[in-house]
Amino acid sequence: MFTNTLIDSVIAVILTVLVCFVISTLLPGIERKYIHARIQQRIGPIVIAPGIMAPIKFMFKENVEISSPVPGLYKALPIICFIVVLCIFVALTPYAYRIPALASLVAIVGFLKVEEICYVLMGALSKSVMSVNMPFPDQIKGAAHNNASRSFIEDISARRSLRMITYGSFPLYLALFAPVTAAGSIFLPDIVAYQQAHGPFLFTLAGGIAAIVFFIGYMILLNEYPFSIIKAKSDVIEGPYMEYAAKYRAVVVVTRGFFMFVLGALFSVLFIGVPPNIFSLGILVNIAVALIFVFMMGIFSAFSPVFTNRQLLPTILGATLLGILAIVVGLL
Repeated sequence: MFTNTLIDSVIAVILTVLVCFVISTLLPGIERKYIHARIQQRIGPIVIAPGIMAPIKFMFKENVEISSPVPGLYKALPIICFIVVLCIFVALTPYAYRIPALASLVAIVGFLKVEEICYVLMGALSKSVMSVNMPFPDQIKGAAHNNASRSFIEDISARRSLRMITYGSFPLYLALFAPVTAAGSIFLPDIVAYQQAHGPFLFTLAGGIAAIVFFIGYMILLNEYPFSIIKAKSDVIEGPYMEYAAKYRAVVVVTRGFFMFVLGALFSVLFIGVPPNIFSLGILVNIAVALIFVFMMGIFSAFSPVFTNRQLLPTILGATLLGILAIVVGLL
């Protein structure tokens, strides 16, 4: 009996992941086609182009060998990011609630931090520009530029990624723990059960404030305008992703779309009390939330410049204070 139950749970998780993953491949196309293109008054790409056709195209591209002190780890980082996002999604499903260590906010925060750290490593481990070694001024004694500073373009992205990990994503983590004030537990099944008994946390004062903070953090974690400082095209081009090509670029594109859906599902669990489950109508809520977040992000990013530190720091500070306010209001 136990074996049959375990097999049924594994099948349910796999089906839920597959369905949600397929839907996630459409999210970048919906953002590009129905939001950015409409705002910019152009036709835009077909919906399946950014999230489905682009990864397929990249899979048939020729791989390039980049200069890196640890090339194996550098190439593995996009795959690690995908696995981490997948683990977050699995932890959100009701079938994972039997594993307390996985179905908790501590685990979710840990996975998110690993995903963020990957950006730092991507920048720090790339020592080339478009897969070509960057020449440096001669360092020998008597050379004209022997005191020149030696650095790589990707170092800029790595430093900015580290800065965003240090304080940039802090508002999101405050928003994640705001529902704990109502449920009195850091475990996802308790948070879901509380909302199913008392109504969605979103419709409380603390939940409304925390939802605003969550959306700001959502854009920060996706490195979307105006929080795309780690890949500002004016100076570091594509940031940590610049040197990834072929199948590695395909994984990067697929992971971004899936991450968009997973963050929406995370909001559904913490603020509405609806975990992703293919055998429940609640999956429609997860899809709706993911689409709403994509539309909102598309509108904000279309009209936003890249924030510099002058705008970034006050915005993050303000969002942090709102997150603290949400927790305080929830405790009262």
